[in-house]
Amino acid sequence: QVRLVESGGDLVQPGGSLRLSCAASGSIRDIYTMGWYRQAPGKQRELVAALPSGGTTTYADSVKGRFTLSRDYAKNTVYLQMNSLKPEDTAVYYCNADLTTWSYRRSTYWGQGTQVTVSS
Repeated sequence: QVRLVESGGDLVQPGGSLRLSCAASGSIRDIYTMGWYRQAPGKQRELVAALPSGGTTTYADSVKGRFTLSRDYAKNTVYLQMNSLKPEDTAVYYCNADLTTWSYRRSTYWGQGTQVTVSS
């Protein structure tokens, strides 16, 4: 089985920072893309940032210049450094991975989600 485990969500004041982590584990052969999505109350889930292996990071326009995604390829881990947080960043943040298992089955996996609340 493949598991994605997120951590780092919290309540933070506007202008503050958080660092989210997500580690993928299990029967993984190759990870093609890891990234973060978020879903705010009453809104659709949207891409925040994603990094294909060996490629460049894609960011949502709303987070460019404030969020930075990084990957530790050896540890199958993705991070999201969030700075200058705004109330509109409040959402459940979901880790996402596009990968193949040991049996070469390619699928997309999701974490359970971690709550980020930006409020004074």
